[in-house]
Amino acid sequence: MSENSLARRRFLAAASTGTVAAAIASRSVPAFGQAGKARTLAILGGEPVRKNQSWPSWPYWDDNVVDSVVKTTKSRIWCRIQSASGAVPTFEKEFAERTGTKYCVATGSGTQALHTSVEALGIGPGDEVITSPYTDPGTIAAILCARALPVLADLDPDSFQLDPDDVERRITEFTKAIMPVHIMGQPCDMDRIMAIAKKHNLKVIEDACQAHLAEYQGKKLGTIGDVGCFSFQASKTIACGEGGAIIGSDEQLMDRCYTVHNHGTSRKGRTETIGPKYRMNEFEAAVLLGQLPGVEERFARRNENVAYLASKLAGFPGVVPQKRYEGTGRGAYYVYGMTYRKEHFHDADRGTFLKALRAEGINLSPYIGQGLHREPWVDHVLNAKVYQRMFPAERLQEYREQNVCPNCDAVCQNVVAFWSSGILLGTKEDMDDIVNAIFKVHENRDKLATI
Repeated sequence: MSENSLARRRFLAAASTGTVAAAIASRSVPAFGQAGKARTLAILGGEPVRKNQSWPSWPYWDDNVVDSVVKTTKSRIWCRIQSASGAVPTFEKEFAERTGTKYCVATGSGTQALHTSVEALGIGPGDEVITSPYTDPGTIAAILCARALPVLADLDPDSFQLDPDDVERRITEFTKAIMPVHIMGQPCDMDRIMAIAKKHNLKVIEDACQAHLAEYQGKKLGTIGDVGCFSFQASKTIACGEGGAIIGSDEQLMDRCYTVHNHGTSRKGRTETIGPKYRMNEFEAAVLLGQLPGVEERFARRNENVAYLASKLAGFPGVVPQKRYEGTGRGAYYVYGMTYRKEHFHDADRGTFLKALRAEGINLSPYIGQGLHREPWVDHVLNAKVYQRMFPAERLQEYREQNVCPNCDAVCQNVVAFWSSGILLGTKEDMDDIVNAIFKVHENRDKLATI
């Protein structure tokens, strides 16, 4: 397992425990920058901001979820092909309606949704897809499984999203599509990306795996490109353990997605193309159907808490929330990310800052330890005979030389974040604890060198 994957697992494990430290007597948020009046840091023997208090647990379940699973169990309809009105087809219809699109094909994971879309768009050996290095490995796995080449473009360092200018610079004669990743559940600069795609006649596959119900220019993410893909893995804001979905309004394309994900067999029952077996099972859909009644309320509560956090952090230079592009509406907030600026903490490194926060009862994490451009798959692919047969040697050498993303490196070094599917369902007092802890560490920034 890669260091990056281990870091991600530790991040989820730490964040999901929801424990850590103790409510201070006063929950009012102090003015930042008053080092002379600072309370003693917990890591240096002081009282922590938060102690023995849990966060809202995740994944979410209630009696609706249990009843839905029991209903499916008793029905003996456990596979989507048994019934046109089973849990999977019903979920597909409801999810399409909630996202404002015409069609949905449910899959076994977000990675499967992405790979299905790549195949359905006819992208394969010898083709390139431009995407982000700051994402889960499933993004590039979807491209590699089609034996296409993921080309990693650099980031806007403030939004953590693909930089459209760098996307355009990386277009070659082999480029067939752009796969923007709406990282942390916030929109990419989709106006620019769609304009680039139109200019160069490229397809757009939205990796909205973290971005359920998020909005851009009045549209739900996943409905702007040719297709949009989602994950329902256990940590996501809509979850069923594993699971995924593809949405779109092009009937022919969505029929191809169905055919590909159904081992190449169309809705007419004819085996027509190459395809894996990526069907969502009925029990996953039952969990999702049980969750849907409260999804909008939980989505709204996360956005309310984010607005509250933003109001408390406004003007504070030490940690700066993820930039949102003009036209961004409500966000999914799968992860709440900020840029740590050590110059406002007496140049204390990020690790020291996070260590001090943990002692105060607030678990933040670096999130993604390093970009995918630094992972060993690059050498594996470039040395693989199949890729050497598909691409000219000059192109593979050029790819190796250009596989640098300095802005992504900076983001990986400076981001502090918390997994927020559950945490952002907390109270305003919970949000105060997060801000109080950050401000308390800032007030004691002259002490951080002693940690």
